Amino acid sequence: MSDVIGIGLDLCEISRMEALCGGPFTERFFTEAERAYLAGRGQAAAASLAGLWAAKEAVLKALGTGITVPLREVEILHGETGAPRVVLHGKAAELAGGSSLHLSITHEGNMAAAVCVRTAGEKDAK
Repeated sequence: MSDVIGIGLDLCEISRMEALCGGPFTERFFTEAERAYLAGRGQAAAASLAGLWAAKEAVLKALGTGITVPLREVEILHGETGAPRVVLHGKAAELAGGSSLHLSITHEGNMAAAVCVRTAGEKDAK
């Protein structure tokens, strides 16, 4: 069994993201793959954007840092079943140090929430 070494949780208002879809905000903070995912979400784009934002924040909290790395270094992708997964780049990957990240995103009403659990990888195991 893997040891839990970090947990992150974040909430984001969906209505706050409605005006930000597809503009400079997404260009600045989201990767090309994330923007393509959002472009295909239609009317659910604001909810998806809020979920991605909450997920990025939750990942950084699980890593034990705030927004000290470019948010594009924390990439949230989705598999065929729709399950989210984290891909880290650059300094964010260095901060993870071989640990594993487990992510869940949910939506209810006007809120999106994400939780990230960081478990020890081979380098972190004691």
